[in-house]
Amino acid sequence: MEENHNKKNNYLNCSGGGGGMSEVVLGLVMPYINDPRDRDAVSLVCRRWYELDALTRKNVTIAFCYSTSPDRLRRRFNDVESLKLKGKPRAAMFFNLIPEDWGGFVTPWVNEIAESFNCLKSLHFRRMIVKDSDLELLAGSRGRLLQALKLDKCSGFSTDGLAHIGRSCRQLRTLFLEESAIVERDGDWLHELATNNTVLETLNFYMTELTRVRSEDLELLARNCRSLVSVKVSDCEILDLVGFFHAASALEEFCGGSFNEPDEPDKYSAVKFPPKLCCLGLSYMEKNVMSIVFPFASLLKKLDLLYAFLGTEDHCVLVQRCPNLEVLETRNVIGDRGLEALAQSCKLLKRLRIERGADEQGMEDVDGRVSHRGLIALAQGCLELEYIAVYVSDITNAALEHMGTYSKNLNDFRLVLLEQEERITDLPLDNGVRALLRGCEKLQRFGLYLRSGGLTDVGLGYIGQYSRQVRWMILGSVGESDEGLLAFSRGCPSLQKLEMRACCFSESALARAALQLTSLRYLWVHGYRETSTGHRDLLTMVRPFWNIELIPSRKVESVNEAGEKIVSENPAHILAYYSLAGARADFPDTVRPLDPSNIVAA
Repeated sequence: MEENHNKKNNYLNCSGGGGGMSEVVLGLVMPYINDPRDRDAVSLVCRRWYELDALTRKNVTIAFCYSTSPDRLRRRFNDVESLKLKGKPRAAMFFNLIPEDWGGFVTPWVNEIAESFNCLKSLHFRRMIVKDSDLELLAGSRGRLLQALKLDKCSGFSTDGLAHIGRSCRQLRTLFLEESAIVERDGDWLHELATNNTVLETLNFYMTELTRVRSEDLELLARNCRSLVSVKVSDCEILDLVGFFHAASALEEFCGGSFNEPDEPDKYSAVKFPPKLCCLGLSYMEKNVMSIVFPFASLLKKLDLLYAFLGTEDHCVLVQRCPNLEVLETRNVIGDRGLEALAQSCKLLKRLRIERGADEQGMEDVDGRVSHRGLIALAQGCLELEYIAVYVSDITNAALEHMGTYSKNLNDFRLVLLEQEERITDLPLDNGVRALLRGCEKLQRFGLYLRSGGLTDVGLGYIGQYSRQVRWMILGSVGESDEGLLAFSRGCPSLQKLEMRACCFSESALARAALQLTSLRYLWVHGYRETSTGHRDLLTMVRPFWNIELIPSRKVESVNEAGEKIVSENPAHILAYYSLAGARADFPDTVRPLDPSNIVAA
């Protein structure tokens, strides 16, 4: 630590080099350069600037855990304070498409962290496999300094590992476990946390299977941690949380809970939410108890209705009472009428996420379908919109054109066209996609999952031509032939990460496209057109530091609603990515590298 401090001072006191800018000046400026892309650009100016960046960078995100190695990270960024590490492919993880043993283990990273990184205060693991022994080692080696631990959609650990964190990490301000697959042995982990911590600000175990949580431990946590501002829990009866809500006077966000007695709504009159609450998500809330939200609805900035049992009309009634809403998460049961109500009442809306699921919740609301009608109303009424992810039953070019005309702040757009409606009258969507991309100049993330005939080769070419700033993209069932993919790949100058599903492209076209996309760092393809020369064709994109992994097609068993076993074919995958570490060593039997002798190791 002292050696690194002296080195840093030497650099700050040097001058010369780096295009004429004094390193004293750069040393004063560098702490204000927070955008990773700006940092990367600075580090390329000269060797001295590269080293100064390494000494002063505090936050590091590794978008794919096999793109480098723990020791390389240590050698360059030993003074890092915050580390975010991502593992399994995003789309494959969500749709259970990759084998469970694919990889993404945090153990080698935790081992390095335990020995080095003395300044590390924040850790975020996303879609990775974490073991109890990893958490025990973290607690023992970094427990005194660790302020934030996020196990985001992770698996492999149990409440025993969490007990080590609760017992030893007494400076922890954030513990995030949302959507992680956790083996629950008991609820003692929360008692350890509540007993030993007085500074916690955020606790999140939403969408987990943790059911042995005791309400008295939540209340103890709230009494001991007066700065607690955000708590997201699993299925806890709301009536059992009365004491917690009373103690958590600073609480601004609450999500989870459940209403197990909706037929007796009067019982819930005893529930009094904290006065500063402005972000809310209630599970299994039905119309009978919806009025519990009305007294403070006008204060709400964020509303999560993904797991509420509300119909279209209920959504209309509720959103009309939320004029300050900025974030809404719900399902397509909101319908076009709900989106129209949203557009009329919620002019400050910035983020909207609409998942599929009225059928999954057993709801049969005839109005619960989102189409071009709702999107047009939304575009015209919510001009501050920055993010939208939506499942639609029907779509037109006009709807996308309206988004391009009115949604000038949009930086993230994702649309999935459901298969429920057989007669879509306005396909292909070539012109609408072009208008959307031309109009939304701030767009950096773009997702489009259609169906056969939804987008021609011409439309795919438009995506490449007009996605100048887009850095992340997921495409499904788009294009008609290899020519469309190659036209697409001649554009997208900023594209770093590309994921594709259900496409008609051959291995040869995929390899050529990967070479033409000059900024591409990561490619995942599921369900392509396999050919007899496919493996040889893929070798076209082999180059130094470029790893290629293949997951062959396999049969997957599932059970339908009638309890019958169904065997389906899971198509083959291609995963290709840049890696300074060379080909990884932990390949499971279900994955194989493509001719690793052609991949140059670092």
